[in-house]
Amino acid sequence: MCQHETDCPPAGSADRQAAVVVASYPGQGWALLCNGVLVFEDTGMVLPDGRCLAPTGRG
Repeated sequence: MCQHETDCPPAGSADRQAAVVVASYPGQGWALLCNGVLVFEDTGMVLPDGRCLAPTGRG
């Protein structure tokens, strides 16, 4: 799915959030990564296969 010079991590990998943001809607609180992951700023993420992941701790 990724067409960047250095491939972004796939949606199934532990570092999936290191992928490049292709669409960002900060007013709505979400971003789409090039690996198909939807990241929500306060409620975790949704993977391309529909699985939802809880937010991880910050700090």
